[in-house]
Amino acid sequence: MASRVHYAVVIVGAGTAGISVAARLVRASKKLKGQIAVIDPETKHYYQPLWTLVGGGAAKKEESERELASLIPDGVEWICDAVTAFQPEQNTLLTRQGTSVSYDYLVVAAGLQIDWDGIKGLKAAVGKNGVCSNYSFQTVDSTWETIRRFQGGRAIFTHPNTPVKCGGAPQKIMYLADDYFRQTKVRNRTEIVFASAKSVIFDVAKYAHTLEKVIQRKNIQTKYKRNLIEVRPDEKAAVFEHLDTKEQEVLTYDMLHVTPPMKAPEFIKGSALADAGGWVDVDPYTLQHKKLANVFGIGDCANLPTSKTGAAIRKQAPVVVQNLLAMLDGAPLAAQYDGYTSCPLVTGYNKLVLAEFDYGQMPQETFPFDQSEERFSMYLLKRELLPILYWNGMLKGLM
Repeated sequence: MASRVHYAVVIVGAGTAGISVAARLVRASKKLKGQIAVIDPETKHYYQPLWTLVGGGAAKKEESERELASLIPDGVEWICDAVTAFQPEQNTLLTRQGTSVSYDYLVVAAGLQIDWDGIKGLKAAVGKNGVCSNYSFQTVDSTWETIRRFQGGRAIFTHPNTPVKCGGAPQKIMYLADDYFRQTKVRNRTEIVFASAKSVIFDVAKYAHTLEKVIQRKNIQTKYKRNLIEVRPDEKAAVFEHLDTKEQEVLTYDMLHVTPPMKAPEFIKGSALADAGGWVDVDPYTLQHKKLANVFGIGDCANLPTSKTGAAIRKQAPVVVQNLLAMLDGAPLAAQYDGYTSCPLVTGYNKLVLAEFDYGQMPQETFPFDQSEERFSMYLLKRELLPILYWNGMLKGLM
């Protein structure tokens, strides 16, 4: 039987963005305790930035996993259910189990959807016979197994023609694989190909300059404006479409690391919250919905023109919270997000370029040195410090 519940604030999604916002809200406003609900059907939470290192054999995937129940802040109710429909004109949403949840304010933090079916043949092929991917907890071990067992031939790494989690991630695993192939003495009989739908190695010129040198040093072949459209595992062949000419190119592989296409969640795409692309349609600075004043969007599901990363969410969460609390008080929305995001670009074992930039693709660097240089210290930051700050700081609303 359908039930009805009401909360002052409903947060859709208990990923990085949802938990960060919930934790900040209960810290900032005692009167909201018990008046906030987070809706998410998953029971596990993953620190996904670690999966690049897992795929490269430099970390264990178990380090990235926690029970979601252990991360829900005190004073916040977790509804373990999936949202199926939004009814913003009634300030209500519906869940799979038939619950009608009404709200005063809505924060949509639902992440994005990995589209394994977006490439013909990929879903059945991934995890077997040289086809691997870092983009799920279930498949990430296959990357390390494939790299570890590789004996030479052609290794292809792809970047799709869609937004992706962390714009630099598709190439980071390639640099680790190159290092490992050199350690195991198979690199001299290996061809590495980076087949990317993008037209450049990286969007921010300062960091692209460094990465072009890395590509040259590592003797990696780049094929730009190439979008993977089919995997033929029986032939060990990958079919790419050139984005300009629409010509198809078939490349055989001995290893194929696929970054799958990604899209907005279906339940958002078909709703009044979405823009034409299916993403939550928010003001890029206040993160308030462009048409629905009591709705905010944050993180990967929002149509923000910046790289989709946890670092971006760290800067977005305080803006959402401050502006939501301002609305509660009848004050103007003063907090602004400048598009800050960060891509820790692993360029090998013990090397990292820490790219930080804003909407204008201008560097916004944290440290008092040139972060476009490869550094061991920045690799240690990613491997050792950032996970601690994530679990103990960001998810607790402390940073």
